[in-house]
Amino acid sequence: MENAILDFIEYLQQVKKASDNTTVSYERDLKKLKGFLEEKHDIKDWSEVTETHLTAYMLYLERKNYAASSISRNVASVRAFFHYLRKMNRISEDPADDLKPPRAEKKIPGVLTIEQVSMLLNSPDKKTYKGMRDSAMLELLYATGIRVSELIGLKVGDVNLKLDFITCRDRTKERIIPFGSAARQTLEKYLRGAREHLLTGEDEGYLFLNCQGHPMSRQGFWKILKVYARDAGIDEAITPHTLRHSFAVHMIENGADLHSVQEMMGHSDISTTQLYLNMNLSRMRDVYERAHPRR
Repeated sequence: MENAILDFIEYLQQVKKASDNTTVSYERDLKKLKGFLEEKHDIKDWSEVTETHLTAYMLYLERKNYAASSISRNVASVRAFFHYLRKMNRISEDPADDLKPPRAEKKIPGVLTIEQVSMLLNSPDKKTYKGMRDSAMLELLYATGIRVSELIGLKVGDVNLKLDFITCRDRTKERIIPFGSAARQTLEKYLRGAREHLLTGEDEGYLFLNCQGHPMSRQGFWKILKVYARDAGIDEAITPHTLRHSFAVHMIENGADLHSVQEMMGHSDISTTQLYLNMNLSRMRDVYERAHPRR
């Protein structure tokens, strides 16, 4: 059973060109499923697995209080894996064909105020190479609303400083996102005065580098963000996605239409972007309730 998982992961990497994050998640999910099937049902081969076994596993995850989003990801991993096994004729029927994820509740995300964002963006020491880099990363993340994975995956050639836009790419599409003068100034300063000093080995072209000269990692950026949030006096729990959410809400607050925000954020479904409009209306209602004399 282990070999089939490893073959599938290699297939994802070599054929599907899946990201490292995807392959790591899939491998972890499938090894967890393998352990459950072996321990609870004494299954020794994937051909023995039925839809009932997989449903039982999803119920097991629910009883273990896994979040709906985690269970949904497990469903995606399992469905992709069994589809691969069927395609490779390793099984005669696909037991995951009708497997459905739980209906995930769409929660309105937390955002920062414009004042909090300003304090956060002003936290890095722009006189140091590291501070120049950190300032450029934070400004660009808030200016464009891109995901942290997209931020650290940017190449120098993806940035157009003459026309003020970046190009974000994934396996199926690319999108062009504009940014403003604040982000341009920090990027120019970083590229002109800091990046070459951080670069210690072969230049792979990545825009943002860590202090060892390697491409910035998600974990590395997360740690950087936590430090600056603390320095800015932000008490709320903050993640890289907090700036993405803040970008969307602040854009809508200032008159941006939903479809433009959807395109910039790369949402495939407008209902995802709609959450930010709902959040803006909720915030306006709170202001009204506090301020109107005849509320």
